[in-house]
Amino acid sequence: MDLNLLWFVLLGVLLAGYAILDGFDLGVGILHLAARNEKERRLMINSIGPLWDGNEVWLVTFGGAMFAAFPSAYATIFSGFYVAFMALLFALIFRAVSIEFRGKRDSKSWKRFWDYSFSGASILAIFLFGVAVGNALAGIPIGANGEFAGSFFDLIKPYPILLGLLTVSFAAMHGAIYLYLKTEGELQQLAHRWMWRGFGFALIFYVLATIFTLAFVPNATRNFHEHSWSWAIVVLTVLAFANIPRAIFMERPFYAFLSSSLTIIALVFLFSLTLYPNLVVSSISPAYSLNIYNAASSQKTLKIMAIIAVIGMPFVLAYTAAIYWAFRGKVTITDHSY
Repeated sequence: MDLNLLWFVLLGVLLAGYAILDGFDLGVGILHLAARNEKERRLMINSIGPLWDGNEVWLVTFGGAMFAAFPSAYATIFSGFYVAFMALLFALIFRAVSIEFRGKRDSKSWKRFWDYSFSGASILAIFLFGVAVGNALAGIPIGANGEFAGSFFDLIKPYPILLGLLTVSFAAMHGAIYLYLKTEGELQQLAHRWMWRGFGFALIFYVLATIFTLAFVPNATRNFHEHSWSWAIVVLTVLAFANIPRAIFMERPFYAFLSSSLTIIALVFLFSLTLYPNLVVSSISPAYSLNIYNAASSQKTLKIMAIIAVIGMPFVLAYTAAIYWAFRGKVTITDHSY
């Protein structure tokens, strides 16, 4: 078994899980300021209240797995993206603080400040994820010694920014569909309008991102030509994305959410296949890129990690399923609500 490939695939699974689960959390945060009154804002926060911190575990696990499996790539990415990652960490922490603090005082100005903080932190976090993906595809300046040889401003380019806008639009759509599932009445109708708007923005940025990826990312289709079966995933991505408005129109929100989730999984797969076998592409020279072989830990380490993953993942999946089952159904406001 190719353990290097196995851990590359597992990182993709963790990334997809995080994108789906925390994606709708961040999407609810993006839409938070669209709420028209205090009751709607509380309902929106309560829809993700029992879930958002558990969803972030997927990101923590992704970071820990990359650190253990591909330490050289981890070190290069974190040194190159240091400012961006500090901003991301600030956004994720501030989102959590906003959720917990907004109800601590019965003051309009206090709640307004945390409402804007919650929404702003959610937008910033998901935008930075997209920018990171864009830089991973386009490449960053990595020297012969495997170290980042640029500056923060080398990461702020049109293509990564476009990918950042794509992720924001997808999160808004995904969050709106989730809200429609979890709410009722006037808030549900508001979520219904945002489903259509979110899909419209996502469609625009999806088309633009596809065009710019084919035009400006070197070897974007190399692995697709070498593995002809992968074109089936491209077709499935389009079909899943196209089924979202169909499901919304037919008033089948669960299928819209399922289609949105499948689209996200397919996009993560396409991103991984485009990048493979690289983890960090060097814009200076392809020879300096860090891949799943020259940046990996020892085979013994990868084998031990694989055994731990086989034992631990069923527990994680069972716990996640149990939490979502326990908090299923429409969200309401009680004495224990946010």
